[in-house]
Amino acid sequence: MNMTVIQKILYALLCLITLGLSGCSIGETVQPWDKAILARPEMTYEGDPLDTKYVEHIYSSKEAASGGAGVGGGGCGCN
Repeated sequence: MNMTVIQKILYALLCLITLGLSGCSIGETVQPWDKAILARPEMTYEGDPLDTKYVEHIYSSKEAASGGAGVGGGGCGCN
């Protein structure tokens, strides 16, 4: 397939336009009525607080010998 220079330019322009149209909108703000949806517990990074505490406890128990999260202990979980 031999493309001419004009076809290559049109193809590049089409690609740039497509990328421009698929980008994020600039200046988009969260509306007050949407903030309640974003404040729900399901929208947090940690998820369930009890589960997060459990995972942190296991992590600190396993990594206590090498510094881990700053909790002392021998790795058995009984600080």
